[in-house]
Amino acid sequence: MSSSNNLAVLNALDSARTQWYHVTAIVIAGMGFFTDAYDLFCISTVSKLLGRLYFYRGSGPGKLSHFANNTVIGVALVGTLSGQLVFGWLGDKLGRKKVYGITLILMVICAICSGLSLGSSPAAVIGTLCFFRFWLGFGIGGDYPLSATIMSEYANKKTRGAFIAAVFAMQGVGIIFAGLVSMIVASIFLHFYGGPAADVDGVFATEPEADYVWRIVLMMGALPALLTYYWRMKMPETGRYTAIIQGNAKQAAIDMGKVLDIEIQADNDKLSQFKAANSYKLFSDEFWQRHGLHLVGTMSTWFLLDIAFYSQNLTQKDIFPVMHLTDPPKQVGALKEMFQVSRAMFVIALFGTFPGYWFTVFFIEKIGRFNIQVVGFFMMSLFMAIIGVKYDYLKEPENRWTFATLYGLTFFFANFGPNSTTFVLPAELFPTRVRSTCHALSAAAGKAGAMVSAFGVQYYTQDGDSKKIKKAMLLLAFTNMLGFGCSFLLTETKGRSLEEISGEDGGGETETPVTDRTPPPPGHREADWE
Repeated sequence: MSSSNNLAVLNALDSARTQWYHVTAIVIAGMGFFTDAYDLFCISTVSKLLGRLYFYRGSGPGKLSHFANNTVIGVALVGTLSGQLVFGWLGDKLGRKKVYGITLILMVICAICSGLSLGSSPAAVIGTLCFFRFWLGFGIGGDYPLSATIMSEYANKKTRGAFIAAVFAMQGVGIIFAGLVSMIVASIFLHFYGGPAADVDGVFATEPEADYVWRIVLMMGALPALLTYYWRMKMPETGRYTAIIQGNAKQAAIDMGKVLDIEIQADNDKLSQFKAANSYKLFSDEFWQRHGLHLVGTMSTWFLLDIAFYSQNLTQKDIFPVMHLTDPPKQVGALKEMFQVSRAMFVIALFGTFPGYWFTVFFIEKIGRFNIQVVGFFMMSLFMAIIGVKYDYLKEPENRWTFATLYGLTFFFANFGPNSTTFVLPAELFPTRVRSTCHALSAAAGKAGAMVSAFGVQYYTQDGDSKKIKKAMLLLAFTNMLGFGCSFLLTETKGRSLEEISGEDGGGETETPVTDRTPPPPGHREADWE
């Protein structure tokens, strides 16, 4: 089906030149991801501090129990999964814009409340923290499907992948700031209140003032969300939702004309024909026939990727001492330990994590989503297998930079690879009517993988046991190879309009590239032939 059969407003959006508003939309949507990443990953920098503060047992530095550690870190992921499903569904039912601001309000309130977690006992403090982090995760979850869907529906078809990847790349900036802010706050308190090492004085090695540090770090997560709220509320509903779902091509043309410098004809006459071709519901037979394999592909690859990706991020605090990037816990005080963990996390993020995201932004329209994803999965698997097999050699002090390089490369190929593309593809493969929900289902599958990491893989790494860490690395290498295999359920979306990819333009199944379709026989209209 040629683009002439598409609605004029959609053709105008697909062919619009890149404008300042596109950049504004990336920043507005991206600041949500900045906040998401900061809030989800800063807990890694403070969890050891929480153990020292609230679980000191009379000898050696205090430490969170396995259950408490996994719950503090994992509860936000449970909230994120729930939020993705709820807000993803609401985004299709009520509109992208209507629920977009609610996610930010939740994030602001819960980030502040996380820092105000109080109680009469250590268990009460941790319990209150977990309660607010669940609802923080709930707000964060809503941002995934809504930001991806909004960006894909605003973008033109030549740069759509780069724009969606740029929104997601703000996650990398958020991870860097999680390390940087933790490092700065810990450094300031260390300068004024630094105590002795744990093996010198077990009690005062945990500085009383450290109780302010973790609270300040968690509450700082409210700032970027607060700054973005006003601009989010000014965004109009996406033209695709207004035209295709609300059935108002005229309003879509007016809305898009206000923010983008494009001429749009309001062709309501084509609208009923367009809507009739796309009236099937999620999980109907027609949906499964057209999009079933793609949904299985996006859900399975994101699930398998997040087992590895969150394992890398959430367990790095346990692996840093083995890499000799931080001192053994007994040789440092609480604030110094937090400073060292934050510094190591910041360095790995800056040189390993961050560049990968932006490589994807610059190359996704040249190499394509599919190629970036399969190469990324393969390289992650390769480096993790090397770390697993050669672990005893790599953990020797003289080999720590080799270890750090290999570890950094797994982060690089996660982000110049499936961590970015599993976010982009579900925003492109599915029709407008169910796009937000399908993205939410895919992202929720990813968070289920993250929960496997938080509640399962962390068990292998928390004690710094070499044999267990080896097992974890080899297990992650295996899950990445499964992700490599599941990627073949997906199709390339580069350079095609959203309606062409999803078959909404009447072009039939999404698996068939538009250039390969058989033309109708002489005397038949194309619509009859299809």
